[in-house]
Amino acid sequence: MKISFLLNGETRNVSVTDPTQSVLDWLRAEGLRGTKEGCNEGDCGACTVMLSDAQGSRAVNACILMLPQIAGKALRTVEGIAAPDGTLHPVQQAMVDHHGSQCGFCTPGFVVSMATAHLNGRRDHDDLLAGNLCRCTGYAPIIRAAEAAETAPVPDWMQTDRTFSLAEISSGVRGQTAPAYLPGSTDDLAQWYLAHPEATLIAGGTDVGLWVTKQLRTLPQVAFLSHCKDLSDISEMEDGFRIGAGITIAAMREAMAQPHPAFADLLRRFASEQVRQAATIGGNIANGSPIGDTPPALIAMGARLILRRGDARREIEIEDFFLTYGKQDRAPGEFVEAVWLPKSAPDLACYKLSKRFDQDISAVCGCFNITRNGSKIETARVAFGGMAGTPKRAVAFEAALIGRPFSEATFTAALPALAQDFTPLSDMRASAAYRLEAAQNMALRYLREASGEAISVLEVAP
Repeated sequence: MKISFLLNGETRNVSVTDPTQSVLDWLRAEGLRGTKEGCNEGDCGACTVMLSDAQGSRAVNACILMLPQIAGKALRTVEGIAAPDGTLHPVQQAMVDHHGSQCGFCTPGFVVSMATAHLNGRRDHDDLLAGNLCRCTGYAPIIRAAEAAETAPVPDWMQTDRTFSLAEISSGVRGQTAPAYLPGSTDDLAQWYLAHPEATLIAGGTDVGLWVTKQLRTLPQVAFLSHCKDLSDISEMEDGFRIGAGITIAAMREAMAQPHPAFADLLRRFASEQVRQAATIGGNIANGSPIGDTPPALIAMGARLILRRGDARREIEIEDFFLTYGKQDRAPGEFVEAVWLPKSAPDLACYKLSKRFDQDISAVCGCFNITRNGSKIETARVAFGGMAGTPKRAVAFEAALIGRPFSEATFTAALPALAQDFTPLSDMRASAAYRLEAAQNMALRYLREASGEAISVLEVAP
């Protein structure tokens, strides 16, 4: 497989012998060692690079980004943040001026994240830098540096990635073979996957990347979905939204801010900015993780999945997709093509419990969508992640609520039903007893928030 891309403003043509080789490993072998290997799993941000295409520029983790994923795109490393003549980028100068670096190991990742934010006019620095870990300087001088660079003009050399055009990489790849394939459309993917049902489909790679870097797995056949542009469409329909499975979590968060603000708020807690810019909604569903953050919200909203196998499609309720731990209702050669969401769910609320607010895996994620008719509970859809081998509805708890007054007495009486719905496990994140009690407390939190009480964990009251 031969791919072409821009690297720090220069065209590169690369023969890919191992399609699962990380961009980080390739860069360091090429002598671009400013991009560091820290955790090698997308958590610390030391490997952050900037990736640009028609959708814009974004910071991503090079350690779990595979070489074919950058075909036809523009890649900029820390070596390309300064001007060709050595003039520092405003964020680099600000890091110097505000003493934002000590040992320096984390600094290249911070600089790339900050330069990408500067290019995009973003000023939510606490959010954007949550995926970059610094153990020496602390974040105060780094945030001060980001703030100091806000009003500086974007350097000319940073603009080129947005306007690049390489005719020879319009398809992104040449010399494709069965072990590694970059389909150009969902139709191409459907036919190829039907013929290669044992293959691994890679969209963002934020999960599969760890199979390679941590589990040292060999993937005999892979298909990279980044060129399936029709897999990344959001369509407004008469009864809801059709969300392509290739939509990134970051794009999903932006699109859901108005129709589903509670869901958008939950997506802010999804990993880090680098991961959100790569991970996809379809991947988060299809991997079937019991602690995936999007399925509980989607189940509570009554979402449906559109599955495709060849030219055939079927639509199922999302809660029916998850059968048991590690097993989903998906035939060989069938993949998640899209998600259907209702146009609104004004009663939805989502709560994520984890040891850290940012960049952490859920111990429990609870989502509640309870509607009222007057003072009575009319419908209830409640779902949890982290409470069973799959994301799962709390059907006994729902039944204990429906038809009863929306009151603390009703919720308190219904809480024991959660023990009928779930038998959680104990692990490093939480004990079974803690998870069950946390789920019950989330139910009371929903009641009190709906009753007008302030319940934000980010606010401290005297």
